[in-house]
Amino acid sequence: MQEHVHNSRLSHKILLLLMALTIIFFTSFLLGRYQVMPDMVITILLSKIISLPQTWTDNMETVVLQLRFPRIIAALLVGGALASSGAAYQSLFKNPLVSPAILGVSAGAGFGASLGMILYYPWWGIQILAFLFALLAVAASFLVSQIFGGSSRNSMTVLILGGMVISALFQAMLSCVKYLADPLDTLPAITFWLMGGLSKVTNSDVLFAFFPIILSCIGLYLIRWQVNVLSIGEEEAITLGVNVNLMRIIVVICATLMTAAAVSISGIIGWVGLLIPHMARMLVGPGFALLLPVSLIMGSGYLLMVDNVARNLTAMEIPLGILTALIGAPFFVFLLSKVKRGWT
Repeated sequence: MQEHVHNSRLSHKILLLLMALTIIFFTSFLLGRYQVMPDMVITILLSKIISLPQTWTDNMETVVLQLRFPRIIAALLVGGALASSGAAYQSLFKNPLVSPAILGVSAGAGFGASLGMILYYPWWGIQILAFLFALLAVAASFLVSQIFGGSSRNSMTVLILGGMVISALFQAMLSCVKYLADPLDTLPAITFWLMGGLSKVTNSDVLFAFFPIILSCIGLYLIRWQVNVLSIGEEEAITLGVNVNLMRIIVVICATLMTAAAVSISGIIGWVGLLIPHMARMLVGPGFALLLPVSLIMGSGYLLMVDNVARNLTAMEIPLGILTALIGAPFFVFLLSKVKRGWT
């Protein structure tokens, strides 16, 4: 009886989260300097699914489909990807302070993007370099752990340390690129990209990030029970027949792919992958089968709300990385004050 009540409460919580996300999604189309009425937004969106007579202006269609739609979808994808990868890493490492940047993915992406800018690559080329160097940084961290890791337990510690070293290396190379960049043109562009934002996102960018993020989320969900067992302990996982090394590799690959895809189109956005999994864990518990989808929903809604504030609060758009840090740091302290027991 108690289990039935507990499951019913969890279902209600997830349903409320989905309703809130839906409301935020449609409200986001109404926010901006160019006003579009709610009925027009719905009609324009439906016109791409079913044939409808045009009762809207070309400007309305451009604003809804070319400006706001890709940005809204990108915010959902990036927020969900960062939160999901953060939940996966925290469960894998059994550490509440782990974030998606732990293995150097952000530093690698930052170096790749800055290198593309200093070489005057087109925007799509910059995104591809950011994506590839993000993957390269994590691969280097994982290689270090495999070479010097030793025992299974020790390899996790070496993986984190390797990530710190590789991240520092790419940060140093990023500093070299910034030193060589044109201070009047390229350097401001690099600095602004590193602060994160979705102002340049197009429909093609959304398509570029969509498949890696969705496929990685599916991959993590398919091994949700194995990740649960891993979070309990390695000995228990081995006893239950779980291939610990294989599961670790799958988690790292999936979390890295989605983070690299997200960062490549948004720049560096911190705190989402650290903060949201904590909130999700407080809401539904540490079970990865529920933690993953709830983190995905909460991360998507959170970043979309922050992006709405970023593009509407002032005349000049505020970089997302600044807002997420301003909100995330004090709120994380608040969460710590509420958690009086150990992290599980």
